[in-house]
Amino acid sequence: MKRLLSAMTMVVAVGVAPALAQPPQQAPQAQAAPAASAGGLAWTAPSGWEAQGTRPMRVATYRIAPAKGDTDPAELAIFYFGEGQGGAVDANVKRWLSQFQKADGTPITDKDARTKKETLNGLSVTTVDVKGTYNGGGPMMGPAAPKPNSRLLGAIVEGPEGPVFFKLTGPERTVAGAEKGFRKLLESMKKQ
Repeated sequence: MKRLLSAMTMVVAVGVAPALAQPPQQAPQAQAAPAASAGGLAWTAPSGWEAQGTRPMRVATYRIAPAKGDTDPAELAIFYFGEGQGGAVDANVKRWLSQFQKADGTPITDKDARTKKETLNGLSVTTVDVKGTYNGGGPMMGPAAPKPNSRLLGAIVEGPEGPVFFKLTGPERTVAGAEKGFRKLLESMKKQ
């Protein structure tokens, strides 16, 4: 059983999280989103980001309202798989990039994305920024209709109890409008 769970975790990597951390409570849209935690880390989402109810295999999900001119919202999905689980940082960055392609249909490469390793509040953080046609969220989420003019802001924070994965996806304008809030969320990160 333990091998099966470990194998499932490695296949899914970023897309599924066990119910090890408590998801945030539902917050009214007008109020600030509550603080949440996983992997020995705690953070606070920006006000105006709507905390969604619990979802299978996610620690937290936030909805970001569409920017002017966009019809679809953006979504920040947060995953935690447990200590030593979820795969290597570089493998997850490559997986996120593989979910995008250029307008001409060719794959996104490392050269087409911005990645950065830094330290925030004493925590090792790897960030990813990629634009293009988004083809879906991973193997367990099934096929998705390609979404051109999309963007992903991602962060892998190496917490004291294992990595926590932050994946913000949506229309380019909406994600651009959420970029400062995403950064503030990362800067709010603290060890529990």
